[in-house]
Amino acid sequence: MNVTATNAKTAGRVSRFPEHGPIAENGKEILLSIKDIDITFGKGDSAVRAVTDASFDIYKGETFSLVGESGSGKTTIGRAVIRVNPLAAGEIQYKGVRISGKIAHALDREVIRNVQMVFQDPAASLNERATVDYIISEGLYNFHLFENEADRVRKVENMIHEVGLLPEHLTRYPHEFSGGQRQRIGLARAMVMEPELVVADEPISALDVSIRAQVLNLLKKFQREQQVTYLFIAHDLSIVRFISDRIGVIYKGRIVEVADAEELFDYPLHPYTHSLISAIPIPDPKLEKNKVQYIYDPSMHDYSVDKPEFVCIGHDHYVYGNKKEIEEYKAIRERGVPLKPIQIAEGGAHVQEGHADATEAAAEAQFLSAPVHDTGSAWYAVLSFFLPVLGIIAALLFKKHRHIRNYKACKKGAVIGFITIGVILLIFALLLILAVI
Repeated sequence: MNVTATNAKTAGRVSRFPEHGPIAENGKEILLSIKDIDITFGKGDSAVRAVTDASFDIYKGETFSLVGESGSGKTTIGRAVIRVNPLAAGEIQYKGVRISGKIAHALDREVIRNVQMVFQDPAASLNERATVDYIISEGLYNFHLFENEADRVRKVENMIHEVGLLPEHLTRYPHEFSGGQRQRIGLARAMVMEPELVVADEPISALDVSIRAQVLNLLKKFQREQQVTYLFIAHDLSIVRFISDRIGVIYKGRIVEVADAEELFDYPLHPYTHSLISAIPIPDPKLEKNKVQYIYDPSMHDYSVDKPEFVCIGHDHYVYGNKKEIEEYKAIRERGVPLKPIQIAEGGAHVQEGHADATEAAAEAQFLSAPVHDTGSAWYAVLSFFLPVLGIIAALLFKKHRHIRNYKACKKGAVIGFITIGVILLIFALLLILAVI
């Protein structure tokens, strides 16, 4: 009997999960395992395969991010984990026990209890007719996770405080809150259950930039205090890089690359991963204007004879490709020279794929190492206008210490100041000559 069949029979008998999941070869505990899953919507000729042969593991206590463009199947996998989307093939295991397909009622309740989801739209995911108190308490009521009413109130008030809201907010309704506050309510609803795994489906994409950092800090805070594991679904790689332990890249329902966060950014081997990283915006208009974006073309792969596989090339780095591509990926990785998917064109001319030349690298390094206080404030220009001599001295000092924006502001103000003084002196001289005549 194969392992899949054994797990299927086991899932029908067990009512509780084991205390610990299986141990991977690297010594880490596997909390969630996605094994060769297919997810299809519709039947017959109208059937649409949203996910194809997807496989990855999530280790206990880590943040595993699933990234890809809109419609790539990220949310579909997340909903399959919480047993909303059924599988057409493959299986999902939690602590080594199959949770996909038909399972015992008691085990289904354990999945609901231990696996929670934070949804992308904080407005649509909350019941507008329920108070915040009931929304957060609903899971506590369903699983009776409190001793008495006083204990329930204490848990809800503690959780509302943890997410940065106030006890008086509990009597209000979701429409009375901003988007960021509603997302905090959704997070409180999930975390009050004390889950082991949280599926965070783009929890910050609908929020203002200033609020995003607060929500991310809350997620990391709960991870530190409660050892929560996250499946973080997103499309913004610039954020994913700094909160993830490992990253999986998905393209049209297929996982094409999985690696540690820094490993993936240093060695984006699959062309689609390369294109995603090259699309990350640079916070400098001149560099962004001359940035060369790599466009992924699926027709570059020839899988007619040599069929592709999802294999490990070492360094816990998995890539999807045929034998020829895998050998190329291994050779690039073994050279140990980090790739540079973000390319800056010199004077607007396109740069070939590969590593940036010395000029581009120097420009990028200069930008990244620019002083924090090099703001080019208008006050430098104003002061230099009234005190042009001191302005020129300040400009030279700023230039020496690479405060380029401050240097330009002082120089501009001083030059205008000197011109103004020159014009005033010229007018005064002309008036003096006219007076003598």
